Amino acid sequence: MSINLLRYSTESGAPRWGVVRGERVLPLPGEYPTAGEVLQEGAEVARALLTESGDSGIELADLTPLNPLPGAKVNCQGTNYRAHMAETGVDPDQPFNLFFTKSTGSLTGARDDIVTPPHVRLLDYEIELGIVIGKAITGPVTVTAENLPDYLGAFVVANDVSARDVQLSQGQYYKGKSYRTFCPVGPYLCVPDRGEVHRWKDLRLRLAVNDEPRQTALATEMVFTPAQTLTEFSQLEDFAVGDLLLTGTPGGVAIKPPKPIVQRLAGLLPEAKKWDLFIRTQSRNRAYLTPGDVVTASIRTDDGVLDLGTQRNTVR
Repeated sequence: MSINLLRYSTESGAPRWGVVRGERVLPLPGEYPTAGEVLQEGAEVARALLTESGDSGIELADLTPLNPLPGAKVNCQGTNYRAHMAETGVDPDQPFNLFFTKSTGSLTGARDDIVTPPHVRLLDYEIELGIVIGKAITGPVTVTAENLPDYLGAFVVANDVSARDVQLSQGQYYKGKSYRTFCPVGPYLCVPDRGEVHRWKDLRLRLAVNDEPRQTALATEMVFTPAQTLTEFSQLEDFAVGDLLLTGTPGGVAIKPPKPIVQRLAGLLPEAKKWDLFIRTQSRNRAYLTPGDVVTASIRTDDGVLDLGTQRNTVR
């Protein structure tokens, strides 16, 4: 059975780890400075705690979840759901897996504010299933459906917040997606049993803004599976236990590309004027995030066997 690990703040302000049991959290003895350490050493301790009887622990409602992946490296996939490809004007038969990175500094907690940089006008959301690495990768490997449980340490909810005006007009994925607070993660690290790992396909992603549904999809709608992506990424990157892989977002984001005829006409304009027109046109789209908006994001299987929890972040 899966377990949910929570990193939370104590009265003294020191971060602690606990395991969720119902509406309470059982604190783990000892300290685990990183997600890698809690996955390697704390998960079995947590499972043992869950076998103990009693009503001990702390009320979950009384705790503030912290970023469960402090210091993690963040590797990402783009356009990995056909519906998102279609809505952003990408060829849905794109033959390659699009990779990029986000900064470690972009990671934040499931209840923390998303802070809009003063110059950003087109702030977008992207719910994503996060894969937390459970086995170090230091060279090319072949990951299959059968050995995926060796490499998958936990599932986590993530939001790949994006400044579209920076990402697109400057051609900078990293900069446009890496401002501080641009990657809420958690609240839980959902650690599945080996036999549950294959159920990543059954995880349903949902995101709403001010309670208005914007994104919903099953993870099985991915074009490239986690096993395929880890295999290809291992040709480029080393992964430590506790590092994060974001697996792409479904359809329903705010950005909407101009119609083809508009794009053709804009292509006749000088580069600076073309992007100024793009930003001014997109600014009329009320789907983009603005200060005061509340973004909720959750991932779980429909039967509730795997439940990664719910984020609730306010934009400011």
